[in-house]
Amino acid sequence: MAEIKIINVQKQFGKVVANRDINLTIHDREFMVLLGPSGCGKTTLLRGIAGLDPVDSGSIYIGDTDVTDLPPRKRRIAMVFQSYAVFPHLTIFENIAFGLRMQRVADQDVGKRVEAAAELLQINDLLKRYPAQVSGGQRQRVAVARALAVESEVLLMDEPLSNLDALLRLEMRAELKRLLKEVKSTVVYVTHDQIEALSLGDRIAVMKNGSILQCDTPLRVYDHPANEFIGSFIGNPPMNFLQGAVEVSGSKVNVLAGGASIQPPTSVEGILKQKISSGVRLGIRAENIEVVSNAQKDAMTGKVLVVEPLGSHNMLTVMVGDQRVKVNAHADSVFQPDQTIWLRPAPEKIRWLDVESGVALAE
Repeated sequence: MAEIKIINVQKQFGKVVANRDINLTIHDREFMVLLGPSGCGKTTLLRGIAGLDPVDSGSIYIGDTDVTDLPPRKRRIAMVFQSYAVFPHLTIFENIAFGLRMQRVADQDVGKRVEAAAELLQINDLLKRYPAQVSGGQRQRVAVARALAVESEVLLMDEPLSNLDALLRLEMRAELKRLLKEVKSTVVYVTHDQIEALSLGDRIAVMKNGSILQCDTPLRVYDHPANEFIGSFIGNPPMNFLQGAVEVSGSKVNVLAGGASIQPPTSVEGILKQKISSGVRLGIRAENIEVVSNAQKDAMTGKVLVVEPLGSHNMLTVMVGDQRVKVNAHADSVFQPDQTIWLRPAPEKIRWLDVESGVALAE
């Protein structure tokens, strides 16, 4: 078992709180992604799990063992850093074997495990070369192979693809996903790249200012962000947010936004009745807005500002009242700046948020 339990972990650097009462359970053999902007505390949390930075308070368990005060070498972990951290004076073989040598593994077993890790990473033809003789992407594969060779129960990865160019990062992301299906480790992966997080993780823990705001599956985090920050941080383009006015007539509740009258789901009607004075925020993704040809009761009126042809679709920037909205339209559709169009958001895809806190009103 390599379940990781993080209980009330706090870490502070001077007056800066890097991790604020973190509670998180990472299941055995799960791929957990820690996602957030720079400075949110995700690398600090990873280093706390690794034992590289001792936590100020709280506990960390790996399996049934309390590792809070154990040194890294006793935590049954392997780590891949943002920099390749390969030794230039050692061959690729010896770089991969380094952790095994430190563990005093027998030479015959070292060879087998190095070759097995190199084969998984498809670099077995590079074992006699030196790091200077291979590409950046291949050096990153060496770093991953070195971590896999020690066969640790926990694999920690700190933005391992961030130093690669965009095309190589795409290739390595697919390779990592294939590879980590074959190993039996619990993986904790740090990134600020939301595409990496959505494509790789079994679950995503979204962090901000040292706290975890939401931890759920990629689809849930994308479709049901817990607050406005998560909706705006995840997605390309980010989720649109519109101000809506709440109207109550007897037991009936309507929300007016951009000239459209939208019927909210029953799960938020009771809450909305208390929001008449403040109104409500509507979160909707660009792909969940339909462009219609004429004015309708449930369609918002907008004026096209910018048309961006992106091959598979056109990205429209539309002014709805005094708010800008991003909309995905068919690639063969023709729009011009200053053209008036009507937008119909899919009601079941709207995220209803509190105006002041930005927190979702219901699941």
